Amino acid sequence: MPLVALLIVGVAVGFLASRILKVNMDTPSTIALGVLGALIGTVVLRGLVMLAGIGAGFVGALPGALILIWAWKSWAK
Repeated sequence: MPLVALLIVGVAVGFLASRILKVNMDTPSTIALGVLGALIGTVVLRGLVMLAGIGAGFVGALPGALILIWAWKSWAK
Protein backbone atom coordinates (compact mmCIF):
# COMPACT_ATOMS: atom_id res chain seq x y z
CA MET A 1 0.00 0.00 0.00
CA PRO A 2 2.76 2.55 0.71
CA LEU A 3 4.07 2.01 -2.84
CA VAL A 4 0.67 2.83 -4.31
CA ALA A 5 0.41 5.93 -2.13
CA LEU A 6 3.92 6.98 -3.20
CA LEU A 7 2.95 6.62 -6.85
CA ILE A 8 -0.26 8.61 -6.43
CA VAL A 9 1.46 11.37 -4.47
CA GLY A 10 4.36 11.37 -6.93
CA VAL A 11 2.07 11.82 -9.92
CA ALA A 12 0.18 14.66 -8.25
CA VAL A 13 3.32 16.38 -7.01
CA GLY A 14 5.07 16.00 -10.35
CA PHE A 15 2.12 17.62 -12.07
CA LEU A 16 1.94 20.47 -9.56
CA ALA A 17 5.69 21.08 -9.59
CA SER A 18 5.81 21.22 -13.38
CA ARG A 19 2.97 23.75 -13.38
CA ILE A 20 4.47 25.88 -10.59
CA LEU A 21 7.87 25.99 -12.34
CA LYS A 22 6.17 26.43 -15.74
CA VAL A 23 8.02 23.51 -17.32
CA ASN A 24 6.44 21.61 -20.19
CA MET A 25 7.33 17.93 -19.91
CA ASP A 26 5.77 14.83 -21.34
CA THR A 27 3.61 12.72 -19.06
CA PRO A 28 6.08 9.88 -18.33
CA SER A 29 8.82 12.38 -17.39
CA THR A 30 6.44 14.29 -15.14
CA ILE A 31 5.39 11.07 -13.40
CA ALA A 32 8.98 9.80 -13.06
CA LEU A 33 10.28 13.07 -11.65
CA GLY A 34 7.30 13.37 -9.31
CA VAL A 35 7.73 9.84 -7.95
CA LEU A 36 11.50 10.31 -7.59
CA GLY A 37 10.94 13.64 -5.85
CA ALA A 38 8.39 12.07 -3.51
CA LEU A 39 10.82 9.26 -2.70
CA ILE A 40 13.68 11.68 -1.98
CA GLY A 41 11.40 13.92 0.07
CA THR A 42 10.17 10.95 2.09
CA VAL A 43 13.71 9.78 2.89
CA VAL A 44 14.85 13.29 3.85
CA LEU A 45 11.78 13.93 6.00
CA ARG A 46 12.12 10.58 7.79
CA GLY A 47 15.77 11.38 8.48
CA LEU A 48 14.85 14.75 9.93
CA VAL A 49 12.15 13.22 12.09
CA MET A 50 14.62 10.62 13.33
CA LEU A 51 17.12 13.35 14.24
CA ALA A 52 14.36 15.30 15.97
CA GLY A 53 13.49 12.14 17.89
CA ILE A 54 17.07 11.74 19.02
CA GLY A 55 17.14 15.40 20.06
CA ALA A 56 13.87 15.04 21.91
CA GLY A 57 15.24 12.01 23.72
CA PHE A 58 18.28 14.03 24.79
CA VAL A 59 16.10 16.93 25.95
CA GLY A 60 13.95 14.51 27.94
CA ALA A 61 16.92 12.60 29.35
CA LEU A 62 18.72 15.67 30.68
CA PRO A 63 16.00 16.78 33.15
CA GLY A 64 15.51 13.16 34.18
CA ALA A 65 19.21 12.81 34.98
CA LEU A 66 19.26 16.18 36.77
CA ILE A 67 16.32 15.20 38.97
CA LEU A 68 17.84 11.80 39.72
CA ILE A 69 21.21 13.34 40.69
CA TRP A 70 19.46 15.98 42.82
CA ALA A 71 17.45 13.28 44.61
CA TRP A 72 20.55 11.13 45.15
CA LYS A 73 22.47 14.09 46.61
CA SER A 74 19.53 15.06 48.83
CA TRP A 75 18.89 11.59 50.27
CA ALA A 76 22.46 10.34 50.40
CA LYS A 77 23.45 12.84 53.12
